[in-house]
Amino acid sequence: MSALWTHLVLNLCQVGFILLFAPLVEGVLHRLEEIIQGKSGVSIWQTYRDIWKLFAKDEVVSEQSTWVFRFAPIVAFVMPLFVVLLIPALTAYPLFFAFMGDMVAVGFLMAISGFFVALGGMDTGNLYAAVGASRTHMVGFLAEPVFIMVFFSVSYVANSTIPYFVNATWGASWTSMLQPAHFMVILAFFLLILADEGRIPVDSPAGKVEIAMIGHSKGLEYSGTSAALMKWGGANKLMVLALVFVNVLVTPWGLAQSTQWTAVIAAVGLVLLKLLAFVIILALVETTLAKLRLFRISEFLAVAFIICLFAVSIRLTGIA
Repeated sequence: MSALWTHLVLNLCQVGFILLFAPLVEGVLHRLEEIIQGKSGVSIWQTYRDIWKLFAKDEVVSEQSTWVFRFAPIVAFVMPLFVVLLIPALTAYPLFFAFMGDMVAVGFLMAISGFFVALGGMDTGNLYAAVGASRTHMVGFLAEPVFIMVFFSVSYVANSTIPYFVNATWGASWTSMLQPAHFMVILAFFLLILADEGRIPVDSPAGKVEIAMIGHSKGLEYSGTSAALMKWGGANKLMVLALVFVNVLVTPWGLAQSTQWTAVIAAVGLVLLKLLAFVIILALVETTLAKLRLFRISEFLAVAFIICLFAVSIRLTGIA
């Protein structure tokens, strides 16, 4: 098999990796949170069951909705799959689509997904969906500068915005990873994941109080296949952000160094272990913090922005 076809097959494997394990990552996260809180909870396979059940249900669409409402779940499901083609999910070497976009493109694709989902939430005229979409736009507006600062900081060391090059640079330089600026960038990106994914303290994914909902409110009007795509797409997005966090910023090791299938299969196991460690930390953070009031979310993201800005400043000045 030629190198081109091998890389194309590996790209498809990365997409399949996300589709297969994203619901499991979300299920393990929910299960860990319930264990920490002393609850019996549901199985780690519950997300798979929910998605399967929703695909089997009939879909009800409001007569007042437009094509945006029907198109938004597809965008939410597909965009994370495009992103995984650009990042080192299983392989340490660039694949066929690696140079089609950089880290800024990753943020842009994620923003497109959030934009269409917010429009879809407002399209039916549901009051709570419109309120949730407005709050989501507020969080996104505050989070975008942090995205830019994180990407600029990590790209400054690697002299590239291509995630594979950044991964290779961090993996080959232990001293750079031990610098205080790098730990600041890791902290800022982790806070960004909490905000972008609607986790505590920014939002409670388990909360169903309509007046307090942010992320969950955008999918209130969806049912059947559209609801399944929204749920699956949310799990895909969480796993993609987690892969960027663990494979590019924290532990840029354990990925396949060759095209041999044994190396790729070993990388699957190691990446899942890294994701498990990330999920454990995320569960501990969420269960030890309380949800912030709405007007305090801007302060939370401001802290992330200042941390990242300080990290970039000391890196540019050569202090650390």
